[in-house]
Amino acid sequence: MRLPVFFTDPEFDRLRGITLMLIATLSFSGMHATIKHVSADLHPFEIAFFRNFFGLVALFPFFIRHGLAPLKTNRIGLHFGRVGLNIGSMIAFFYAISITPLAEVIALSFAAPIFATLLAIFFFRETVGITRWTAIFLGFAGTIVILRPGYEAIGLGPVLALMAAMTWGSAVIIIKKLSKTDSSVTITAYMVLFMTPLSLAPALFVWEWPSWEQLAWLALIGSFGTAGHLTMNVAIKLAPTNVVMPIDFVRLIWVAIIGYFIFAESPDIFVWIGGAMIFGSGIWIAHAENQRRREPTKDTDD
Repeated sequence: MRLPVFFTDPEFDRLRGITLMLIATLSFSGMHATIKHVSADLHPFEIAFFRNFFGLVALFPFFIRHGLAPLKTNRIGLHFGRVGLNIGSMIAFFYAISITPLAEVIALSFAAPIFATLLAIFFFRETVGITRWTAIFLGFAGTIVILRPGYEAIGLGPVLALMAAMTWGSAVIIIKKLSKTDSSVTITAYMVLFMTPLSLAPALFVWEWPSWEQLAWLALIGSFGTAGHLTMNVAIKLAPTNVVMPIDFVRLIWVAIIGYFIFAESPDIFVWIGGAMIFGSGIWIAHAENQRRREPTKDTDD
């Protein structure tokens, strides 16, 4: 049975990438909401462990079908480095979700590309022109709009959300390098394979055996997370970053709706304005990066 042209014709790569990115936003939003729900009874450290454990279980069908082929890589060091950053980001992010309104955490998480750009400047000596510097300052202005230092006390949740964005931005740089040689399944497989034992260590200090109902929710978190990473990784491979990443802003809309109807959370106007500024900054950076790759000699224009 032949697949429809949409799934095979390269001309539809961008549309497939956009579609998969939209699915990723739904998956991640479902994961965020479920984390919020379960964190009322379980510690975020334990939730992080079960997210990785059940995420690994969700990949079993790939191993059954392909054996150990998804683990074939020549860049094991990069995978491990990415996981080290990922585990710090995940724990900080999960803790932030447990104590902070969903929409505020997600809005601040959009700062990840800004941190990724700054890290590329200082660690990889990338040349950045006035356009991308302007985008960086716009993004940080957006975080100030959300946090409003001096007008409101900055709580632990927003600080953890920014820390998560910073470490995730670092991981994104490594993911981009890995995606040039390794498949999306390989990248995701090593993530959950390494992160499961690493996340168990902090979870043991706050361990409580979950009920069967809680285990079902935790399994859903793992499934949502793995589905989100797989679809996002494939989307980034199929289409340019500046094409698929604007779809990520839909995540703020999803979590705002979920937060309002399920958790009685109403994000204020500053969250929307600041989130839009941060996200716009990320899109601006992605567009400038795309232009830089097309015109490698014009480093000072982006």
